[in-house]
Amino acid sequence: MTLSPTLQQFLLGASALVIAGSTVVSGHDESRPVVDAAVSVVGANTTHLRNAVSSSPDEAVTVATTSALEALSSAVGQLSHPDALKDAFSSYFAFKAAHPEEVRKPYLYFVDYGQPSTAKRGYVFDMQALKIVDGPFTVAHGRGSSTSQYGVPTRFSNASGSNSTSLGLYVTKALYDFHGKSGGHRYSSVGLRLDGVSTGFNDKALDRGVVAHGAPYVTPTKAGRSEGCPAMEPQRAKELLPKLAQGAMVFLFAPNSNWMENDPWVGANAG
Repeated sequence: MTLSPTLQQFLLGASALVIAGSTVVSGHDESRPVVDAAVSVVGANTTHLRNAVSSSPDEAVTVATTSALEALSSAVGQLSHPDALKDAFSSYFAFKAAHPEEVRKPYLYFVDYGQPSTAKRGYVFDMQALKIVDGPFTVAHGRGSSTSQYGVPTRFSNASGSNSTSLGLYVTKALYDFHGKSGGHRYSSVGLRLDGVSTGFNDKALDRGVVAHGAPYVTPTKAGRSEGCPAMEPQRAKELLPKLAQGAMVFLFAPNSNWMENDPWVGANAG
């Protein structure tokens, strides 16, 4: 991909690069993962930047986020808020810079819960190649988050027993055999455990059993309600979730002011 001259200049200036070959002390290169992600999209004319190091993790997150938005925004459909993708990408890169050992896969599963469940509101991005792996596709929200079956979710909770969607950033864990019940019938699917890292908003997800899984109540045109899980079509789950297991990330978005202002990763690179 070829970025605009303006963005290339921004990347060069914001990265605060040192001369290639300078000594880097092990354990102090915190921003290198996101610098690599940003630099990788600049193209052949600046491949030497791969060997450079940013002096500021915040600058590296900004550069990587800008590059991802430049590459992906035009390919994404209508969203419920102008900052939806920016918040998703900056949260991803901020967490990756802080915890590179936990982000072992380049994928980000993004859902815009500011849209109704009849909308195709889910995507999976490859944040290294900066391309869409899949999407848009329908995704379920928790039945505790909306009063109508196919409406827009407006209530979000981290509490056990709420059956609500929890907004924020998650790290994916292991696959397992998921078993559920829909319309009085039991079904099985692949399940993917999610560890919420947005403290106060989704950090009880593992204990609550909030997972990504396939469900028969999710079809190509609409999604029924789950118990808080971002469920998808069964065949899509079978194909996508193994790719996401053990070290990818999930970002569940909604234009909820309390969450947007207080999530630790959404605001990690503010200012």
